[in-house]
Amino acid sequence: MNRFNPDKLLLSKWTAVQPKNKEKHFLVTELQRDEEGVVLQVELQAVYSRRSEWLDWQLLRDDQQWFLGWK
Repeated sequence: MNRFNPDKLLLSKWTAVQPKNKEKHFLVTELQRDEEGVVLQVELQAVYSRRSEWLDWQLLRDDQQWFLGWK
């Protein structure tokens, strides 16, 4: 399990364990928070294609899918 503080996710770098469409490296470009300021989702942008997608931030904790940093 990847351990990190969800408040420090903005501009963090991630590597997909199983890349799809040549998209391996990602950057967190935006955080979606609720009215109390709790992080709900992150916007991941692929470095290769610049495609963005919203993802539940807790999925990044799964070390079977994501590595923290670029590898």
